[in-house]
Amino acid sequence: MKVIGGIRYTERGVTTSLRAMHVQSEIMAMRNENVTGFDKVGYQRKDPIVSSMTEWIGIHGISQTVDDKVGRIAISNNPLDCALANKGYFIIQKPDGIELTRDGRFKYDKQGNLLNTVDNPVLSDVGTQIKLPIVPRTPEEVKIDALGNVAVYDPKSNKMVFAGRIGVADSEGALVLDPQVKQGYNEFSNVSMQEEFLTMLPTIRNFEANRQIFMIQNQNLQKVISQLGQTQ
Repeated sequence: MKVIGGIRYTERGVTTSLRAMHVQSEIMAMRNENVTGFDKVGYQRKDPIVSSMTEWIGIHGISQTVDDKVGRIAISNNPLDCALANKGYFIIQKPDGIELTRDGRFKYDKQGNLLNTVDNPVLSDVGTQIKLPIVPRTPEEVKIDALGNVAVYDPKSNKMVFAGRIGVADSEGALVLDPQVKQGYNEFSNVSMQEEFLTMLPTIRNFEANRQIFMIQNQNLQKVISQLGQTQ
């Protein structure tokens, strides 16, 4: 007696072409997001990662990674804007938890609380909210050094009063000891438009190739159905 075993997987070419186009559309969407984020403050480009099983499971085999290289740093008109010249993230307290961001556009409220653009508190290196002990008359009276130490001018004593140190953490949540904070600057995205368009071209070509195959297979299928319908 002879026993023959094995696993055989067969599917129609139309389904394969559709799945491939779906995958390539998802990759192009990630690339388009990078292009859209080119001029966004604090945006970091994302790279798609295609697993070896993507051919069979479709878009569920795609993940993405974040490029943490420092982006383009430019002078800002707001003295409270801060950029990080090293890798790391500002720590922001949101209503639903902690957020790590490269967007260092800050301001203060009437109570002296240091906030981001959407009024979420900026946290210190010890996890507490940073509050200026003296509400400054102008943003220029607030000074932030390279380590993130925040101080505000006291007109009564004619001295700078320490308010706290801005917390900067890496992607794992560990504090960055030398973040190289640059006051009066914004960090724009680390996206290279040329690189994005060059990496997008092969995906577009693959999509078009699969589209052509799908159209040919669909036409052949329609012919077969038409001929079967004419058979008596």
